Amino acid sequence: MIRLSRPFVLPLLALALVACRDEAPRAPAAATPTPQGEVPLAEPPREPVELADVVETDPRYIVGITYPPEVNRYPGLAAELKAYSDAAREDLMEAVAGLEADATAGTLYDLALEYKVIADTPEIFAVAADGSSFTGGAHGAPLIARFVWLPQQDRLLTADALVRDPEAWRAIARYVREQLHAALSQRVDADDLDPAERERVVRSAGRMIDEGATPEADSFSEFEPVTGTDGRLVALRFVFPPYQVGPYSDGVQTVEVPAAVLLPHVDETYRPLFSEASAPQ
Repeated sequence: MIRLSRPFVLPLLALALVACRDEAPRAPAAATPTPQGEVPLAEPPREPVELADVVETDPRYIVGITYPPEVNRYPGLAAELKAYSDAAREDLMEAVAGLEADATAGTLYDLALEYKVIADTPEIFAVAADGSSFTGGAHGAPLIARFVWLPQQDRLLTADALVRDPEAWRAIARYVREQLHAALSQRVDADDLDPAERERVVRSAGRMIDEGATPEADSFSEFEPVTGTDGRLVALRFVFPPYQVGPYSDGVQTVEVPAAVLLPHVDETYRPLFSEASAPQ
């Protein structure tokens, strides 16, 4: 499903609106050896992609997508972003197709998606995708994705490649859940609820944390690099969209996991990405 961090209106989307009214699937990364040591055949190369901003209006819907121009330096990454955008647009158009002809005058669906560069070093180039897709209801469906590209390897860095041992996710998940529960307690305390209501909120939201941060790579698929002065990783910031570890009203939640916690579990291939100063002593 597609996901969102917070409501916002893209500059291009705003212009288009004035004119007309007042866990997406990603393509597989480069082939890696199978457990038997065999290397599967690589997929056929994709057609070159040159990303450009999109503004599309119709009496029934509006689409606004913006891309940072730097992404075009990496054709493989550009193809990943286009695939994500295309999947989001396909979802929107399926909903548009279901609109009754006589109901279009009062219904305007929209897709707003913005990509931003959040890291740019020789070893890591990362892009954040944030947006929403509105097809009715109280609010748009969240659109959240993070793309961490390794220029020297010409591939995406994914959670399951970063930490290959399924058991290792238990330690990482435990750290993340502790941070999320602590943040939950702080939010609830700030609301100054009566004891019975506080207990109910903590129990309900705490259950969402435990169910949304299970010890597996899929629970931590969206993450951002945190780099030090030398440009290498000192931490990873895991990003959780609304509904994964809390209600929609809590918005996007993040937990920064330091390299000292991660490195004992990181695959040897990717340990050079981390700063030596941040390694556990």
